[in-house]
Amino acid sequence: MEIKEPINKYLDSLTKTINNLDKQEIDTLVSLIFEAYKNNKQIFIFGNGGSASTASHFACDLNKGVSHGKDKKIRAMSLTDHMTCITAYSNDVSYDHIFSEQLKNFLNPGDLVIAISGSGNSKNILMAVEYANSKGVTTIGLTGYDGGQLRKIAKYSVNTNINDMEISEDVHLSLCHMVKRTMLANINSEGHVI
Repeated sequence: MEIKEPINKYLDSLTKTINNLDKQEIDTLVSLIFEAYKNNKQIFIFGNGGSASTASHFACDLNKGVSHGKDKKIRAMSLTDHMTCITAYSNDVSYDHIFSEQLKNFLNPGDLVIAISGSGNSKNILMAVEYANSKGVTTIGLTGYDGGQLRKIAKYSVNTNINDMEISEDVHLSLCHMVKRTMLANINSEGHVI
């Protein structure tokens, strides 16, 4: 069985994608999260499938990974973790509304919305970002492929620019860790930005 070739191809593709990321897009992502943190605003994160898992991981990295032991806390919420809301809206209204309807309950001026979608074309993601945009809050799309519609409608974007869902998902998770490490390096023990 030949196992080295697929592994090497995957690693080569992942490395190339990471090296080709737009560093300014990443800087903007980090800056917007810092801004929400400094202003005590909420950060809402969501996605489907593998991106749902990344949204949960991202919120945990911010809430526990960055905030633990500090007086000032990050206020991050993964909308993918509210299974009762997701199943209720899916059953009674439409799966397309599972994120936008949750935002209607929680979203306030100045909050930050981070939508994660490999394709950039998931209807429930787009509806939530459109709602957030209509309320004037800052929206960021983490996307793969060409970014799809999400890259067009989100105010800011970080795009992997590769036609590969798995590589895109890997890079999105790496972005979470980049944000966490950058925040930890720039926040003191009291929780103040250095």
